[in-house]
Amino acid sequence: PLGLRKKKNKSRESSNLVENEDVSGHASGGVAAKSAVNGGGLPPPPANLRPKLVFHTQLAHGSPTGRIEGFTNVKELYNKIAEVFNLSTDEILFCTLNTHKIDMEKLLGGQIGLEDFIFAHIKGLKKEVEVYKAEDALGLTITDNGAGYAFIKRIKEGSVVDGVKVICIGDHVECINGKNIVGMRHYEVARMLKELPRDQSFTLKLVEPMKAFEMLEPRSRGGGGAKSSGENKIGSGRETLRLRSKGPATVEEMPSEFEEKAVKKVDDLLESYMGIRDTELAATMVEVGRDKKNPDEFAMSLDQALGDFAFPDEFVFDVWGAIGDAKQGRF
Repeated sequence: PLGLRKKKNKSRESSNLVENEDVSGHASGGVAAKSAVNGGGLPPPPANLRPKLVFHTQLAHGSPTGRIEGFTNVKELYNKIAEVFNLSTDEILFCTLNTHKIDMEKLLGGQIGLEDFIFAHIKGLKKEVEVYKAEDALGLTITDNGAGYAFIKRIKEGSVVDGVKVICIGDHVECINGKNIVGMRHYEVARMLKELPRDQSFTLKLVEPMKAFEMLEPRSRGGGGAKSSGENKIGSGRETLRLRSKGPATVEEMPSEFEEKAVKKVDDLLESYMGIRDTELAATMVEVGRDKKNPDEFAMSLDQALGDFAFPDEFVFDVWGAIGDAKQGRF
């Protein structure tokens, strides 16, 4: 199989805004037994069968606190946030957990701890910039929000893009040389940027996240207080809500040490080989490879689970090795 694999608005009632509410407990409504994983490609379960979980949210540049529940994937999550704050869903660029800052280490991905506080970053200033591609590599790492927006997750120090100070981490890439790329996945955008000819200029249209004059800390009871205890903590609850692009969301235990190490290594490999970072994709690959006996079996299972991707054989071997190293505790 290796070498033969090919690429195959109506506003919400104001009761959802709870300004100055005590948010020390973000999940409510009893967490029952884990939801069964019943295969990819199924439609979301009806609302009455979804995990009864309530999360707290704010707009990152400052807002009252809102409550959201009843979502099973990232797109539904954005819809819920948009309803609470009377926004259009396409205004939301991405979300961070437990910090209002543009911190790419705390992006909301495929898992949300049941105690996590969600901050939504919305569209701010639009800008257009011309970049001269003096080297083959631009020094950009691209990710996406799972709902059609690719954005910049990392800029390599000393790289071509690092010298263009108007380009910032968190910027949504809207157009490349006049071509609108909204709706493309991050790996497609990374490929487009990589294939731009060297020693020529190209144009980027970017949208940066909205920023407050002074970045506000989360509000707590009493008003104006900083919620510093959660600032550096992700997944502080013992269980998480696992969001999936296909199939229902499930309530799961926090990732094991093996899973955390393996997902981080696979995410690093995604950046190295493909110029993207995607913890949900990395977690899916680790899940697929957990019980596979050899790299060929792993490659076939990847194609079945992730048919949109065309992974290089060397990448598949390295991912297989990373999962094996994590199992043996060699990290």
